[in-house]
Amino acid sequence: MSDDTTPGAFAWLPNAALSEASNAMRFMRVLGVERWDDLVRIGDEEPERFYRALLDHFGFRFYRPYDAVVDESRGPAWARWCVGGTTNVVLNVLDRWRDTPTWHKPALVWEGEDGSQRSFSYRELDAQVCRLAGGLRSLGLAPGDVVATYLPNLPEAMVAMLAVAKIGAVLMPLFSGFGADAVATRLAIGEAKAVITVDASLRRGKWVSAKAVVDEALAQSPGVQHVVVLRHAAKPVAWQPGRDHWWHTLCEAQPDTAPTEEMDAEAPYLLVFTSGTTGAPKGVVHSHIGFTAKLVLDLWLMLDCQPEDRVFWISDMGWIIGPLIVFGTPLIGATLVLVEGAPNHPDADRMWRVVQQQRVSYLGVAPTTVRSFMAQGSEPSRTHDLSSLRMLISAGEAWTTEAWWWHFRQAGGGRLPILNFSGGTEMISIIGTTVLEPLKPCGFNCALPGAGADVVDDAARSTAPGTVGELVMRRPSIGLTRGLWRDEARYLQTYWSTWPNLWHHGDFASRDADGQWYIHGRSDDTMKIAGKRTGPAEIESLLLATGWLAEAAAVAVPDAVKGSALVVVCALKPGLHDSAALRSQIAQAVVQGLGAPFRPARVICVSDLPRTRNMKIMRRVVRAVCTGGEAGDLSALVNPEVVAELREKADLRPPSAP
Repeated sequence: MSDDTTPGAFAWLPNAALSEASNAMRFMRVLGVERWDDLVRIGDEEPERFYRALLDHFGFRFYRPYDAVVDESRGPAWARWCVGGTTNVVLNVLDRWRDTPTWHKPALVWEGEDGSQRSFSYRELDAQVCRLAGGLRSLGLAPGDVVATYLPNLPEAMVAMLAVAKIGAVLMPLFSGFGADAVATRLAIGEAKAVITVDASLRRGKWVSAKAVVDEALAQSPGVQHVVVLRHAAKPVAWQPGRDHWWHTLCEAQPDTAPTEEMDAEAPYLLVFTSGTTGAPKGVVHSHIGFTAKLVLDLWLMLDCQPEDRVFWISDMGWIIGPLIVFGTPLIGATLVLVEGAPNHPDADRMWRVVQQQRVSYLGVAPTTVRSFMAQGSEPSRTHDLSSLRMLISAGEAWTTEAWWWHFRQAGGGRLPILNFSGGTEMISIIGTTVLEPLKPCGFNCALPGAGADVVDDAARSTAPGTVGELVMRRPSIGLTRGLWRDEARYLQTYWSTWPNLWHHGDFASRDADGQWYIHGRSDDTMKIAGKRTGPAEIESLLLATGWLAEAAAVAVPDAVKGSALVVVCALKPGLHDSAALRSQIAQAVVQGLGAPFRPARVICVSDLPRTRNMKIMRRVVRAVCTGGEAGDLSALVNPEVVAELREKADLRPPSAP
């Protein structure tokens, strides 16, 4: 560990005890290699050898063994994995623990927004899953049918997701904050036959109906035949006999054992929608082998999740982190700590209180969540006992330097690495962090084996150290999406059309001379100002370093003279008020950091920035409003009302140089 904040200095160094006890070190000994880079090379160049060894060492289960690891005869975009094998994700996340000591340990510990608590052992969780699986089968739902879940973070959300997979149906988790139109759009795209929802749930102290939203959405979705409703709030709900079924009634006559459907390894099991898109939402498809094996690769091998861990990551089930923790935690035999509601409600430091009370060892966050705690003045290292923490995990967006150091010191006491990973809904991760290598602030210290991760220029040539380029994969990972639901053409156009046989991810990235990777934001967020191409992260870091802002978004708008001009949109910290003088100081902070050519043409102060439920800032919405364009699909936003505020405050006159 280092307190050196000099740019380019290592902040955390591996230690022998942690390295020796890591999953990665044990697996590297199986392959006879000593360095992570050697592991990456084998994964990239010898996938047959690498994945066979990984799945065998982990004890991955198949009903029928596979004949070949990978078949790329149709090209990398359509690679097939574990060809000829049959399996089921539930075979690997629940069934494998039957008649083992894990069967009796806690699988799930839950806290409601009202303080209520529930827990399930693996045996109890399996019984709940089997009863619901029997209920779903009694409705005629069968392998290949799409079943949507529209549930907040209740224990039954985990039960439902596992039950859908158990019967071989395709799970389609929906963001619990979606309105009726957004739900209807996704039900139509997925051609869902059933929806599992709840009567109502608490959201920041208020009961919010989910069944009413589903009812409204189904007026536009005639293909949905069944709605299973969990009674949680005991609130009256509208009812359509024959279509609607109470969860408890459906399950009460079902036994607590049920067979797990044997599925082709490449059968689709997960259909999850991406956030922040323009046009129709993209339905990303994952298979039983693909998503589950990638969890072994990412969560177990790289991020070192262990059976003794208590895993806590506040995320809605409709985004990719939801399936990651629901299927990944029991895959490893660990315990999932799940909470209903937000990290800072009903008490401002709720997340840290849960860490202390539940003895969380494995904490996941998005950088935006950390910045929200910074803005409210939290000091968890002083106010809470965080000694149970073993690992800090992060994903979702680029860190700012100040937030990274705050989390490193406040949550980790300067002793724990921040295991950051970056990829997306389409493959979980491309680059990440391992406990075997040193780590710099905001960085990633490794590529994932088997993906051929690279940073390239416009001609697809690898860039030199320190040069920003496009993040790509030179080969398909086992966990790569099997396409977009019912839309092969869009899949190829979106990801594979920029360069032949290269996955174009859409992130700007770079590597330094020490082999550390950095993400600089979405390449469609790029700005070229004063002849320099840059992403928003560099500018936003300068803004947040002033100490005045809770959040910031930097975007480029057309300028008649410069070509592009910089606009920054800021959410002030509590106690500060918008004024011409403050906006001038904010602009000057950018000038001092990057020079006069980067002086913002406008500084706009708003109460909050548009963001998704998993806390990603929607810069494309900010940019659209600041250019007077259409904001596009806002269904993924948790706070769509701020778009009207931003539009009101945005000065849409052509920007001029100060």
